Amino acid sequence: MKATSAASMRKGIDFNRLAQDFKGLDPNDPGLWPAAPRVAVFAALLALTIAGFWWFDWQDQVATLQQRQSEEVQLRESWVAKKRQAVNLEEHRRQLEEIDRQFGALLKQLPNRAEMDSLLSDINQAGLGRGLQFELFKPGADVVKEFYAEMPIDVRLTGVYHDLGEFVADVARMPRIVTLNDIAIQAEKDGRLKLETKATTYRYLDEEELAQQRAAAQAAKQGNKK
Repeated sequence: MKATSAASMRKGIDFNRLAQDFKGLDPNDPGLWPAAPRVAVFAALLALTIAGFWWFDWQDQVATLQQRQSEEVQLRESWVAKKRQAVNLEEHRRQLEEIDRQFGALLKQLPNRAEMDSLLSDINQAGLGRGLQFELFKPGADVVKEFYAEMPIDVRLTGVYHDLGEFVADVARMPRIVTLNDIAIQAEKDGRLKLETKATTYRYLDEEELAQQRAAAQAAKQGNKK
């Protein structure tokens, strides 16, 4: 049925007549043209007009629209993130206060410069109290960090296994922070053990040292700009 209808439509179109309509057209008087050429020219002009608008105007507008849509997505994501932060603001403040409290507690475990002699004496007494014999107890130069300083101490002592273990436990239980690194144990001929380690203790910088450190950093920064 459909094939018959399409065939009927083709039979109803006079292609020879259409071809004759496009011949001998007077470009100076298109008003006298047959309907088919006028429709074809109108369709071509319409297509060229749309293409011109697209090339010179609409294309940029589409690109701008896509950019604005992308910016809208980013702004929405930023808004959602900030809204979450605002909702959890009190929790963030509580966590910050807890961090400050923990940091303050850790800072109290660091002696100041005046207390370092007492701390070194405590470490020495911890070994003597366990019956250990010190062969070396040599504090090194401070290694200054951002707000604290490290003091390495070369330690070498001898004693029985149990006493050495208790000494290490005593150092770990000290109220001040002391770490034992690079531990090496060697057996002696008399059955005792020799323990060699690098102990490290820490102290916080006083205001004078912090001021000196800030001045040095500022001077270095200005030197890099030159």
